[in-house]
Order: sequence, then C-alpha cells, then structure tokens
Amino acid sequence: MPEQSNDYRVVVFGAGGVGKSSLVLRFVKGTFRDTYIPTIEDTYRQVISCDKSVCTLQITDTTGSHQFPAMQRLSISKGHAFILVFSVTSKQSLEELGPIYRLIVQIKGSVEDIPVMLVGNKCDETQREVDTREAQAVAQEWKCAFMETSAKTNYNVTELFQELLTLETRRSMSLSIDGKRSSKQKRTERARGKCVLM
Repeated sequence: MPEQSNDYRVVVFGAGGVGKSSLVLRFVKGTFRDTYIPTIEDTYRQVISCDKSVCTLQITDTTGSHQFPAMQRLSISKGHAFILVFSVTSKQSLEELGPIYRLIVQIKGSVEDIPVMLVGNKCDETQREVDTREAQAVAQEWKCAFMETSAKTNYNVTELFQELLTLETRRSMSLSIDGKRSSKQKRTERARGKCVLM
C-alpha cells in the first residue's frame, strides 16, 4: 500500500522512561498514566490543517532501548520532523540523545530544513540533573529548538507540537482545521508566520 503523501510524520526519540509516550498520549488523548510501560513502537494520528487543506499528523512513539537499530533508521528516513526527549532528572538521558541526533544528521544529510525539538520533560520534578541553560547550550550546538515540558502537569505539551509545526518551512500547517483562532493565536501566527494550534 503506498504511503499517503499528505501525512506529516513526527518521530519521538529518547531513552527509556523519559516520558515520550506520556507526552504523546497527553497531546493526542489528553490523558496521563503514572505507570511505566515500555514501548516498542506506537503510531498516533491527528488531523491538522496543511497548506489550506487537511492532512494527517502522524506521531511515531519509538522504543527507548537500542535493541531495534533498523526500526530507528527507518523511522528517521521516513520522518519529516523529530522530537528528542530527555528527562531533566537524568543527565544520562540527555547524553543518550547525541548518537540519535548524529544518526538523524547522517541519514537526512543535514537538519537545516528539518524541524528538530530538544525537549526536557518532567520539568515539574524538583530533583534536576540537567540545568535549563545546559540543555539550551546543547540545542544551540545542534541548531535545534528547545523547550521544557511536563506531561504530568500538561505544561507546554500542546505548545511543543505547535512550535514543531511552526518550524516547518516547506508547508504551512495548523492543528486547527476549522479556521477559528484565538486572538493570542492570531498574534502568534502574525509574529511567527506558519502554523496555528487549537
């Protein structure tokens, strides 16, 4: 079966237990689960506005383990945008993103025109191992955007996906399909250009 060209594929990477699935489930379904259930690979779909038409935002939630390198490479080759998640409570989880970032660069050739977000999840936790400035420095080095989130408290979750769509320069996209926007979203759209989130 041929792939739909109007799919916009976002791939979520990160170490086990950093909250990749929690972020995706919070965004797509508005739910949060306290229990940790390891993921091999799940895909979620959401209809969004794209170039004044409708397309499908396809979010691939990948495994946190390194047992499936072929799946990782395939996800990268098919992906249009990438979310690299670490936990602010684990410096190691940030360090583990280095090889994934380098693999994205290797497969895609460059990340200059590809939306990439470095995401520090669990920012509601008090026991931090990764300072905000430290993560911002990594994002600057990787030439990608950075944002802190909390899937638990629903902090910056929708904003994360909105920002990712805003970074896409090849098409104009919006999470809103009815065309209605709040005055704040209209201001943001005028200021930033491309995408709107409802």
